[in-house]
Amino acid sequence: MQPIFGSYTECKTIPVNQPPQYQPQQPGIESIMIPRPVSENPAYVGCGKLRDKVAIITGGDSGIGRAVAYAFAKEGADIVIVYYNEHGDAQETLARVNQLGRRCLALAGDIGEESFCGHVVNMTIRAFGRIDCLINNAAVQFYQESIENITREQLELTFRTNIFSMFYLTKAALPYMKPGSTIINTSSETATIGFKGLIDYSATKGAISTFTRSLSMSLIDRGIRVNAVAPGRTWTPLQPSSLPPKLYMSIKYGQPWELAPAYVYLASQDSTYVVGQVIHVNGGSYFSQ
Repeated sequence: MQPIFGSYTECKTIPVNQPPQYQPQQPGIESIMIPRPVSENPAYVGCGKLRDKVAIITGGDSGIGRAVAYAFAKEGADIVIVYYNEHGDAQETLARVNQLGRRCLALAGDIGEESFCGHVVNMTIRAFGRIDCLINNAAVQFYQESIENITREQLELTFRTNIFSMFYLTKAALPYMKPGSTIINTSSETATIGFKGLIDYSATKGAISTFTRSLSMSLIDRGIRVNAVAPGRTWTPLQPSSLPPKLYMSIKYGQPWELAPAYVYLASQDSTYVVGQVIHVNGGSYFSQ
């Protein structure tokens, strides 16, 4: 389980040094990371902002998705976590959501396949009978020194996972989403500032930001709000499974729990006047390039 700290101050002072480590596959595995990402702020106490809502969270097994699952559960939501093949991480997240008193369904598969996205929606309706919030969060990235090293296969995989999946899941979920429902996409600060070693990844994140704005215009008359969160550098399994250690050893990363309140805000009635926006939660890294 995630480490439990006694106060918000103690949670903020977790060591941020990341020793060299490399995971030779994506998705990465959170349970073997050093140090483990911190997905839960024990000082966060929910007040029912999402009571009895149902949220689908892609990449919900670990990282930012796990943190969102925990915060949503504390606010009273039931959770569907969608992941690729990180079964141990997914079961850990599921168990914690259950401990928080909410129901959780874990579904494994490739969100880059439209048929699986339809399966996710069908299983959600079968289990919970409704969909109130869709969190399009899962992504892959592959570091390359030059665009010349980006193969067609890598390019297609990155776009299929990062942006095509959002089209697939949104199309599948919309028939079950009612006025007041929300869609929240995970973009990135790279959509704004770029990243020379992640050209294709950054391009997908730019597409996500524009997808968010355009989709929000399309759905606002149906009473469905669409927004996005653009995280800065966050310590998740994506880092050791995709980046050379030299790129993350000396960087101060944010922790996943620091992103979660932004998703709660966009999913709740607190943000009814927020439509088509991209909220940057980046600890100032945008200004430190």
